Amino acid sequence: MSVSARAAAPRLRHARAAVSAVFFVNAVLYGNLVPRLPEIKDRLDLSNAAFGTAIAAMPAGALLAGLLAPLFIRWFGSARVASLGLLALGLAIAGLPFTDAWIAFAALMLVVGGLDAVVDVAQNAHGFRVQRAYGRSIINGLHALWSIGAVVGGLLGSLAAGLDVPLTAHLTTSAIVFGGVAIVALGFLLGGPEDAERHAPAGGVLEPTAGRRRLGHLVGRTVLLLGVLGALAACEAFVQDAGASWGALYLRGEVGATAAVGGLAFVALQVAMTAGRIVGDRVVDRFGQRRVARVGGAVTAAGMMLALAVPAVGTVLVGFALAGLGVATLVPAVMHTADELPGLPHGVGLTVVGFLLRFGFLVSPTLIGLLADLASLRGALVSVAVAGFVVLLLGRVLVTTATHPADDEQGLLQPGAPAAGPMPTSP
Repeated sequence: MSVSARAAAPRLRHARAAVSAVFFVNAVLYGNLVPRLPEIKDRLDLSNAAFGTAIAAMPAGALLAGLLAPLFIRWFGSARVASLGLLALGLAIAGLPFTDAWIAFAALMLVVGGLDAVVDVAQNAHGFRVQRAYGRSIINGLHALWSIGAVVGGLLGSLAAGLDVPLTAHLTTSAIVFGGVAIVALGFLLGGPEDAERHAPAGGVLEPTAGRRRLGHLVGRTVLLLGVLGALAACEAFVQDAGASWGALYLRGEVGATAAVGGLAFVALQVAMTAGRIVGDRVVDRFGQRRVARVGGAVTAAGMMLALAVPAVGTVLVGFALAGLGVATLVPAVMHTADELPGLPHGVGLTVVGFLLRFGFLVSPTLIGLLADLASLRGALVSVAVAGFVVLLLGRVLVTTATHPADDEQGLLQPGAPAAGPMPTSP
């Protein structure tokens, strides 16, 4: 390790801890609210349809406001957008108990969704900055912390509800405590330009005519790759939604499991996905994120085919667990590739992929439901196995290395090339 790298090590460790806190807080804030949403529904005396429509304002806000994230990152930097955005998100969630009508509740949920989407892009953008400075993969661990934060938030919300803590006091305290964590984290995140940790692309300066030709080639390829990356992100949405929306129905309706067992399909998928993210960085550093994602697609397809071909409780739970494990590193790899696409302003690639991922979560339940009505739920879930095969095939576009893909033209410009060897394990 060089003298400069050795001197920078404490700063990088602090930045990693700070961005880890940002991911964790982002998940805790909304997870903390979920167990108490029924109280808001009862207080406003909303019908199921009215309540569902108000909740749907959140993804609508995410789809709309999330597109503004690149502008905010350009103006203020990913560190400020992520940290201050979390503070605003906590305050918006704390304001929900004060709404006195459906329109106010829905409007504030729209704001919550928009803030969450902007923070999501900013925290990932900053996570990739820290990863580039580290010289090895850390992004999967950050996403694992998000998953853990969602569980912790749900437990905190359930505990507050069980202890009959007033909703206003609970969410206000949550906003103050976790908003404070976000503000403290801001002091340790990386400063300077968003490109400070990037390596310049190899190849030197192009001649003007050649530069224009290559620029046109890169623009066309970038648009195409964004579409493919969006399809890959939507594949993970299909897999996650299979566990969240359909796992219990499949176990109870097709397998004959009890109500208590039905929810275990979702648990198996989420636990396996979180475990895969915890170990994902080491695996990605060893084998390359493209290879890991493509093998994961095969694992997802095999897992779902097992769950569908052998409809017993044990095999279904194993199948859903394999599906979750298979996509554990997919979205981090997709986001990383999008963040490194040439010719895009900061955050644009992440924003487009995040938009398409959320769109996948909106489309997936409806599509699987329609297929289930036309055939059967068992037949409809074959689409999840198909999503795994799509990842196996389209995963060729992912960059191989997790740190300096500007030097990895095989990933961005020649997506069919083989994966590279082991990565360095320390900065």
